[in-house]
Amino acid sequence: MLVRRVVLMSTTGATADPLAALGALPGVAESVESVRKAVDRVYGHRVMRRRSNAVTSEAALRGARGSAALSGADWALEEVRRRSDFGADDEARVVGAALRLTAEAGQLLSIWRQSPLRVLARLHLVAAATDDAEVGRPRQAGERVDEPLVELPLPDAGEVAGRLEGLSRLIIAGTEAPALVTSAVVHGELLALRPFTTGNGLVARAAERIVLVGSGLDPKAICPAEVGHAELGRASYLAALDGYVSGTPEGVAAWIAHCGRAVELGVRESTAVCEALQRGAA
Repeated sequence: MLVRRVVLMSTTGATADPLAALGALPGVAESVESVRKAVDRVYGHRVMRRRSNAVTSEAALRGARGSAALSGADWALEEVRRRSDFGADDEARVVGAALRLTAEAGQLLSIWRQSPLRVLARLHLVAAATDDAEVGRPRQAGERVDEPLVELPLPDAGEVAGRLEGLSRLIIAGTEAPALVTSAVVHGELLALRPFTTGNGLVARAAERIVLVGSGLDPKAICPAEVGHAELGRASYLAALDGYVSGTPEGVAAWIAHCGRAVELGVRESTAVCEALQRGAA
């Protein structure tokens, strides 16, 4: 498996930049360039010079709604906007978790490059919002995982620990890989491993957001990939994830391209927000 080899290379003492090699997969460079152009366009919108905070806030709300939708709580945007009670039922708890994660992600950017495992633990703690014993740590042998969206074979706790450590080493070592590649690998690994007993999809998408923002690709967090993932739909999301988990060059490249398309759709959403704000200011 291509990505498994990439992650495990980080535990062997190799000095190469294995993530950067994924940027050479067929079609990846084109996806990276397309994303960069789309992001540059929305950052160049005239509204961003005056009302970037409003765009950021709206992108956060829409991103949280998209992530919750992929985890089974597909609420209308206005329902998410107006609600204040997020503990009433399972769907409400999912939406509340997505909103908390989106808010928390911005507070963890400075920690990510030094201690990604600490950040992941914090994200799970925020998502779960309980003091249960399994919260905020990777699952242990025998613990069940509640992640109905992803039905792939579940790696055992030993493999999870090893691959999380490998991923952490890759992040800490730094990489010349484009932000899209790194964020897609982080997202894909977390979904494939499902390291926590609950909330793995929400955590994986929050981690993707952290990489995209922290890398400098989207420093103002106005390009919510979660919106794009939701718009592309669960079936497309899971099919692309299957490709990632297969570990083939074609499958990994297709997953990266899928994540790139999700970012571009997030850009389109925020461009629409900019246009709406411009009309309102006129």
